[in-house]
Amino acid sequence: MKNRYTCFLCLILAGFSLYAQTPATITATSITMRGEPKYKPGFTHFDYVNPDAPKRGAVTLAAVGTYDNFHRYAMRGDICAGWEYFYDTLMAGSDDETDALYPLIARSIEYAADYSFIIFSINPAAKDQEGQPITAEDAAASFNMFFEKGVPQFRIYYKGVTVGVLPGNRLRFDLPGGGDKEKMMGLCQTTVFPKRFWEGRDFSEPLNAPPIGTGAYKVGEYRMGQYVILDRVADYWAADLPVNKGRYNFDHIRYDYYRDANVAFEAFKAGEYDFRAENSAVNWATQYTGKLFDSGEVLREEIPHSIPQSTQAMTFNTEREVFKDRRVRMAVNCFFDFQWMNKNLFYNSYTRTRSYFTNTEYAAAGLPQGGELAILETIRDKIPPEVFTKEFNPPVTDGTGFIRPQMREAMALLNAAGWELKGGKLINTETGKQMSFELLIWNSSSERYAIPFQRNLARFGIDLKIRLVDGTQFLNRMHEGDYDILDQGFQAMAYPDSAAAMRWHTEYIDSTYNLARVRDPALDYLVEGVMASQEDEASLRDWGRALDRVAAWNHYIIPQWYISTFRLAYNKKFRRPDVMPKYSYGFDAWWVE
Repeated sequence: MKNRYTCFLCLILAGFSLYAQTPATITATSITMRGEPKYKPGFTHFDYVNPDAPKRGAVTLAAVGTYDNFHRYAMRGDICAGWEYFYDTLMAGSDDETDALYPLIARSIEYAADYSFIIFSINPAAKDQEGQPITAEDAAASFNMFFEKGVPQFRIYYKGVTVGVLPGNRLRFDLPGGGDKEKMMGLCQTTVFPKRFWEGRDFSEPLNAPPIGTGAYKVGEYRMGQYVILDRVADYWAADLPVNKGRYNFDHIRYDYYRDANVAFEAFKAGEYDFRAENSAVNWATQYTGKLFDSGEVLREEIPHSIPQSTQAMTFNTEREVFKDRRVRMAVNCFFDFQWMNKNLFYNSYTRTRSYFTNTEYAAAGLPQGGELAILETIRDKIPPEVFTKEFNPPVTDGTGFIRPQMREAMALLNAAGWELKGGKLINTETGKQMSFELLIWNSSSERYAIPFQRNLARFGIDLKIRLVDGTQFLNRMHEGDYDILDQGFQAMAYPDSAAAMRWHTEYIDSTYNLARVRDPALDYLVEGVMASQEDEASLRDWGRALDRVAAWNHYIIPQWYISTFRLAYNKKFRRPDVMPKYSYGFDAWWVE
């Protein structure tokens, strides 16, 4: 009896142990990284749309360059404008939040409390653009195509994740190790393709004909490289879902292609297309004139915002021998006279970029304190000493165009790095060669600020070559790391997430986002801290600011500028909702009056 009781007790305890090891499952229709979603279950539409907006009319937009491809995820080729309308994702976000997701193709989710798995229930009403059901098999095949044939960073990030189809048109992902909510939420945004279309096709190769999509618009008439017209799917199954209500109101969206940005602008002034978000301060200040503006046919509007800003910059390739030394990168920064450019080229419209997290609470300011300081102390011997003693700011000139103080600072840095002036040229003391490098640009308007930069460098005996290439060559060279300095920065980040890893972690050295080609154990450590702190707001602030500060002091870029105002010009036929979304100007919620 005693032995029988002991065995019975062991079975009970084993059952309790097994139960304790099984994570709790959460069932929901929305999910957010931190806190609660703004929109509660049962919401009918986002606050920044007009749910009764009429669906009619057409809009003509401009694209600069060319295109030869209808497949955004190919490893080569130029994708056509408007590709983002072709496909839907399992869940969708709002422009009012940075990290909340709501039902789209998936109507609900179940996930483990430790984030070790997530299950999506596919909406039975979901259909592709040919009216065929979108299934869990389509979604599973889509993930596998991304993993097997997509960009390298996708395979690295989702390494070990497995996907399977469950009864009831459900899709399950299992995550190795669990505990990674951000990675799990990334799966919620999996783009879904019709499996049957890609059977027999290579996902990594371009498409020279339109695909079958799952989104609100499909390709109608087109002429490769010249124009493309997107037609709204008349029976789009998701048109009245809460995430889409009041959006996608144009019957047709036409993109006309222009080889040059200046030609495109002149075409707008002539009324050739309908809407323009202006990025050039000089154009906005001086060029929006003529009969269309005088008559009120085209309206101009400035809309202030506090949206996280992209890090507009020229980026050093630190794998190039000349830029491996931080002192050289610091010195080259001294020749970029932002104050003169802002005054003489940009009508003092811009603010100088000094952070990778502009307009967010993750931008480092002052000196490190508290938790951030404690983090930085653990890697003190691996990071620039200025991190602890100075607030990071790019060089400041008096705006007159005379930069002698900055040149003296540059000379001290370059001498220490093994360079000296000889015969009017900056010469490497070991190789005897002049400092020479190339700036790669794709837009001719970049020459306006590249040439003054080139002139300042030449005064110091540094040979800068400005190479203007077309968009295709620019992208190919960017992806291959074939550049010295690239006139390209980093997209905006509302908070530090997996994109920070793709930009800075050694594991992602072949990522198309790691523009500076960085391999740095200190940044690896900070990125890993960021990734481990995704659900802890206070900790994420400390790790994010530490990452921002160290990256800034390593001078991987020549920071440019930003403006916290939308500058919009558009045909008077358009109307927009009274409420603006927090993180965009919400053009997909506009309509034709």
